[in-house]
Amino acid sequence: MTDYPAAVDSLPAQPGAAQALQPFRITITDAELADLRERLHDARLPDQIPGTGWDFGTDMAYLRELVDYWADQYDWRAQEARINAFDQYTTTIDGENVHFIHARSPEPDALPLILTHGWPGSIVEFLDVIEPLRNPRAHGGEPRDAFHVVVPSLPGYAFSGPTKAAGWSVRRIAQAWAVLMQRLDYDRYGAQGGDWGSFVSRHLADVDREHVCGIHVNMWTAAASGAPGEMDGLTERELAHLARAADYFKTGSGYVAIQSTRPQTLAYGLNDSPAGLLSWIVEKFYAWTDNNGSVEDAVSRDALLTNVALYWFTGTAGSAARLYYESITSGAVVPPPITHIPVGVGDYPQEIIAAPRRWVERDNNVIHWSDMPRGGHFAAMEEPDLFVDDVRSFFRKVRA
Repeated sequence: MTDYPAAVDSLPAQPGAAQALQPFRITITDAELADLRERLHDARLPDQIPGTGWDFGTDMAYLRELVDYWADQYDWRAQEARINAFDQYTTTIDGENVHFIHARSPEPDALPLILTHGWPGSIVEFLDVIEPLRNPRAHGGEPRDAFHVVVPSLPGYAFSGPTKAAGWSVRRIAQAWAVLMQRLDYDRYGAQGGDWGSFVSRHLADVDREHVCGIHVNMWTAAASGAPGEMDGLTERELAHLARAADYFKTGSGYVAIQSTRPQTLAYGLNDSPAGLLSWIVEKFYAWTDNNGSVEDAVSRDALLTNVALYWFTGTAGSAARLYYESITSGAVVPPPITHIPVGVGDYPQEIIAAPRRWVERDNNVIHWSDMPRGGHFAAMEEPDLFVDDVRSFFRKVRA
């Protein structure tokens, strides 16, 4: 286990313009759209052995469909307008640009909540849940469940832009989030995340102990301790999770080996070819979502392409991959236990890594656990209604 101090002080506030919140709107130019279409039309796809489907990786027939749709039918302007309907800002923290959506609730007693995405996701993961969380009164919920919603782009991702310096692990991002919430004048707030967002949220609970009132995550990693009887009495669901994780480490984690050791080498291809970038990301959506053989059983085609487009237009595929190198080499992939505030876990059946409940409870103050009936790794994107209900349910227990 990594030896972290009990808490880490917030980063010092930068003076002057660096500390200011700058309003932001996405403005992709017509020239950028034309360049993307040209590259997609000119994509040189590889061969594939007939009948192999997804066995060797991304299925070429499906990728061809997506490439053609992205080039000739996908409406970026509609998606751009959808994101721009939210208030967005940028600010500089610890020398890096941070982009975020800030959706304040109309309810005066709303609880601030920071939602953190992972890889290969983006703020697009949360577009369907922001309004129900922000304004439950207008979405079949109760005003008492309202949140002031903050959705940042991880440093090195999308409109935060490429990181300019080394060292940006999930631990350092958590420190930056503490500064961001302070900068927004939020003295008490909750955190939620999946994938890398789960790690950031767990670190945030440690680095900003005086202000984080609770964290809710989907995807919780925890290793077996080696204690006698630890594997006894596991449920069928927990055994299925362990089998899925074992398969993931055996056949589905090659990207981790590359991105945690040689992300720069990979970056050249991903930054040059939108078809290659799409292939790299869509394979994860196929493997990690709760689907019946088609990615689009779980995530719409437009949502998938919007998520990939954010990486493409911002040139951040390489810097996003660096988060694996930074977090794994630094040991930040082993966050400290959380015993001082409440923890909630949404357990989705097709999550790629999900520890048995008692392994998580062994070291953490778990007061809420939901065995979700469906859903996978991209919970907010796949099952927004289930996600919203579970987040509301957990934070109802910690608001007072």
